[in-house]
Amino acid sequence: MRLRFKRGTFSRKNIALPPPVVLVLLYTVFIIIGALVLWLPISHHGDIGLSDAVFTSASAVTVTGLVLVDTGAAFTGFGQAVIAILIQLGGIGLMTTAVLVLGALGIRVGMPQRLILREEVNQTSISNLMVLVRIILVIALICQTIGAVALAFVFVPQYGWNGIWQAVFHSVSAFNNAGFALHADSLSQWVGNPVVNMVIPLLFIFGGIGFIVLGDIYQKRSWAKLNLHSKLMLSGTLVLIVWGSVAFGLLEWSNPQTLGPLSTTDKLWASWFQGVTPRTAGFNTINTAGMHDSSTILTITLMIVGGGSTSTAGGIKVTTLAVLLLATVAFFRRRTVLHAFGRSIGLNEVMKVMALTTLSMLLVLTGIFLVSISHDGEFLDLAFEVTSAFGTVGLSRGATVDLDNFGRAVIIFTMFIGRVGPLAIGFFLATRSVPRVKYPAGQVHLG
Repeated sequence: MRLRFKRGTFSRKNIALPPPVVLVLLYTVFIIIGALVLWLPISHHGDIGLSDAVFTSASAVTVTGLVLVDTGAAFTGFGQAVIAILIQLGGIGLMTTAVLVLGALGIRVGMPQRLILREEVNQTSISNLMVLVRIILVIALICQTIGAVALAFVFVPQYGWNGIWQAVFHSVSAFNNAGFALHADSLSQWVGNPVVNMVIPLLFIFGGIGFIVLGDIYQKRSWAKLNLHSKLMLSGTLVLIVWGSVAFGLLEWSNPQTLGPLSTTDKLWASWFQGVTPRTAGFNTINTAGMHDSSTILTITLMIVGGGSTSTAGGIKVTTLAVLLLATVAFFRRRTVLHAFGRSIGLNEVMKVMALTTLSMLLVLTGIFLVSISHDGEFLDLAFEVTSAFGTVGLSRGATVDLDNFGRAVIIFTMFIGRVGPLAIGFFLATRSVPRVKYPAGQVHLG
């Protein structure tokens, strides 16, 4: 069947496929292909079933990092390479990668491809899309190369030549906010290593801050000249990093299962790492299952927020939280217009973030409800896993491996929605329709 593009949709007769739907199908196809390849005997050491392969592929393509098996022990070098490729594709975007390949082959990128790309990189127009794609590629290559070289100084002395692959894999996983590690305890054995504690967080901070922000910084190179989105994103990220790190350190300082046994220096490193990793990196240097309930709730909150738009991170996004807070302040001050950094934010943007946040909360609560049906007595752990899946984080308290097939299916669906869902939601929010009938105003008593 040949699909024709017309007025923003792929269609043939009565069949209409909007760009977000095509994007969803692309991600689904790559998850299936990845699962089949990971299921091959060449990809693992004989203990990976089809369901495990599907879960791992979905986790990699959605750059989540939740796993059912030890990635380094269960998968061969070939299987690990496949996972790294899936992470890279899911991180910088399937359509972004396709456009880059078409451009390298000298094939013209048409309007249908540009519209799909627009949805993937969360833009409102198709102007300068190719410039943004090149920015994404350059930033990804530079950051991951520098990260791999720096990590090699840690892994090569410890693992020999295999340390080079370890450095490359963890650099790719960190920049794309995937959280996949080649060790059963993630990065816990380097809890006090300065290189690991600086390189890995910087990689997922750069990857999660958003390519638009990084491009804006490169072009403007002045705080005063940055656009409103960049200023909100940078200031919000700084606040969340400081809050998360300080709060985690205070809550866990004496916990014998996490920071308690460590030296003061290692406690500070671990607090910094665990304060930034929930947004949405998924690595850990302490025993996540041993955290206090208060620290677990703190981590859940950070996972829900996530990173920035047009980034490798998930969550409702930092700018969404910023606009919600600004709207709340404006309400109590009886203001009808939001102001930030000398710019105004319209009512349309406020309605968008309210819709996105409401849908996100409903999805998370529905996921927790569905998973808890067959798993009683583990509410906090289940809530942690579902939130981690929705935020495409990958942190786990160990509940994922104990889920039944239905529970795993819910987690897979939540990871998929967490990565692809906001793109489709944004498309429909951006579609305006003029009402044909206007009704008189009514009154609703609130609060």
